[in-house]
Amino acid sequence: MTVKAGGEEPYARGPAPEGDEAARFSAMLEDNVVDLYENAPCGYLSTLMDGQIAKVNATLLGWLGYRREELVGRKRFADLLTVGGRLYHETHFAPLLGMQGEIGGIALELRAADGTRLPVLVTSTVKTGDDGRPLLIRTTLFDARDRRAYETELLRTRREAEEARLEADRARLAAEEAHQVVEAERARLHRLATTLQRTLLPPSLTAPTGLEVAAYYHIASADEVGGDFYDLFPLDGGTWGLFLGDVCGKGAAAAAVTSLVRYTLRAAAVYDPAPAAVLANLNTVLTREYHGTDPRFCTVLFGLLTPDTEDPRGGFRLTLASGGHPPAILLGADGSARYLPTPDGQLIGVIPDAHIATTTVCLRPGDTVLLHTDGLTEARTLPLGGPVGDGDGRYGDDALLALATSLAPTTAPAAVTALQELLDTLGAGVDDDTALLALSVPHPTPETEQ
Repeated sequence: MTVKAGGEEPYARGPAPEGDEAARFSAMLEDNVVDLYENAPCGYLSTLMDGQIAKVNATLLGWLGYRREELVGRKRFADLLTVGGRLYHETHFAPLLGMQGEIGGIALELRAADGTRLPVLVTSTVKTGDDGRPLLIRTTLFDARDRRAYETELLRTRREAEEARLEADRARLAAEEAHQVVEAERARLHRLATTLQRTLLPPSLTAPTGLEVAAYYHIASADEVGGDFYDLFPLDGGTWGLFLGDVCGKGAAAAAVTSLVRYTLRAAAVYDPAPAAVLANLNTVLTREYHGTDPRFCTVLFGLLTPDTEDPRGGFRLTLASGGHPPAILLGADGSARYLPTPDGQLIGVIPDAHIATTTVCLRPGDTVLLHTDGLTEARTLPLGGPVGDGDGRYGDDALLALATSLAPTTAPAAVTALQELLDTLGAGVDDDTALLALSVPHPTPETEQ
């Protein structure tokens, strides 16, 4: 069953319930919709066409410290903005919304009840009636405090490190002391970059019942934050979402985009978990947030795991959508290995209507699926004396598939360990970060068969 949040009509796949069962189903469905709206990870509000607030969810109320009755019917959306945000809303945001009917990814600042400021990313859509007349405005707000704090602190630390280096050049008589200052600043930058990198990755992964999971992140440079990311998280109805991808570039800019991408993927999966729909939502956010002379894009695989209840042996159906990302590898229980084709999937964040390719596979006991970023296949092997690659100086896709074939059948932890050892062997030839995520269906044990 799939439920749409935000006031949309719920729908179900399969035959509709009847009688008393239909009544219980409807009550449960309504509770789910209300809970999804009220406790979504982002703020929601609906306003009349004059901006008066008609509906607001608990998430946004918690951010701002207001009671519902203080806002609904009493304030307009513009009243929640700072002075500068209100001016921008009146001169740019509202006119563009009126002309286009939708505007998103706009950075604004809200003023909370206690006077503090809350940076947010705002998306608004005008909803119309059957006659085409505008009825109300629905607005989604994403909390941008972490992203702004990371950017500000990282840029500030970089400036301090650079100033320390310039001062060391000018104070040649104190070369040793200057060197110590520089190294101390570099160590602090390293710690900050490492801390920021950890915030862009899940602290740990919880495996769904009936699956093994393993992940690994290989840092190519300790001085710069990379743009690779992955995650695995539960959704409604026993399904799980997963993703792995790579943002272009490094440093603070890439970290900001990575944070936005991870947040958007998780949030989008709550509303419509269909993999192609999730990546389409992300593409819309990136193309609107980053455009013009500073485009930002990523490659990404998004998957939806669903227990296969029709197979008595157990297993899962995995649907993968690709936005220009290297394909996943299926290591079969029969000892085979093959890429899961997602041809012609386009980069996410480059063009408004990117093509998104999908594929579906059934994971049976003994099967393992491996997702990876291109830091591994793009690694240099010659003249480093490392593992033999595809003959062009890179490790390459063919060499990776050959290694996967030699490992199959295997488990997620064993596959990730083998690739971790490979990355260590390649050493300095790996000049880009690499993320690995593997899932496997274990063979049933006597205990699980009972």
